[in-house]
Amino acid sequence: MIEAFLEAAVRVATPLLLAALGELVVQRAGVINLGLEGAITAGAFASLLAIETGSVGSGYAAGAAGGAAVSLLLAVFVVTLRGNQIITGTALTLLALGITGTLYRAVHGVEGAALSVPTSGPVAIPGLSAIPLVGPAFFNQPFITYGLYLLVPALWWWLYRTHAGLSLRAIGESPAAAATAGVHVGRVRMLALVFGGALGGLGGATLVLAQAGTFAEGLSAGRGFIAIAIVVLGRWHPWGVALGALLFGAASALQYLFQAMGWPVPYHIFLALPYLLTLAALAGVAGRVRAPAALARD
Repeated sequence: MIEAFLEAAVRVATPLLLAALGELVVQRAGVINLGLEGAITAGAFASLLAIETGSVGSGYAAGAAGGAAVSLLLAVFVVTLRGNQIITGTALTLLALGITGTLYRAVHGVEGAALSVPTSGPVAIPGLSAIPLVGPAFFNQPFITYGLYLLVPALWWWLYRTHAGLSLRAIGESPAAAATAGVHVGRVRMLALVFGGALGGLGGATLVLAQAGTFAEGLSAGRGFIAIAIVVLGRWHPWGVALGALLFGAASALQYLFQAMGWPVPYHIFLALPYLLTLAALAGVAGRVRAPAALARD
């Protein structure tokens, strides 16, 4: 039972970590992307359309492109037109939810009958997957999860060991000072938003192609907002964000575990458990973390 719990925790954490790592880059550039929920939804829907006529690989690529498109639109309004980050991000999330729902009903009927699409199943790594307890959890997952094992340290190295990463963090602290040093603030922020949206869309594609095997309106279920909370919980650091995503994944896995145990408790409590635990964790770090100084300010 413990092995199944850990495996479920990693599986649930995968799309969250993808979205949260992208949002980490965005917030380090001084922008908060409340359109992340819309990017995840757009990525999920785009992956569905692609997989119906192509391969699983094309589904993931389409998901990343869908998420990037939503965030590029946000970048145009926020970076180029200097729109309010909070209002614009919220509006784009609502727009993406509305458009994907409308198109889904237009393509698959008013009832929106559930579809079953090919998924990328778990791929066991010989030797490592046989390690007791942690082996099946970490080394018997879809290949997209293994990509995260490389992405987290790579992102840490890029942020803290490269000039480009230093420039990004400088923008998040003081855009004026970064511009004085020769950094093109607008360009970097646009690239950060597109990158963050692509990872969010990839997270949405993971929901369809590695977990649910279908698409439904509201499939993202607030994961974009949870990913934003995970960035705060992880103190704007890649390793911290990874731990935060695992925490939420474990909370969701507890939900499945408790339901499987047949506890005579209303299922709504189980559904709310991951969000309650995340709020508790955020309350525990409130006031003890420092966000990028320019976050959401200009």
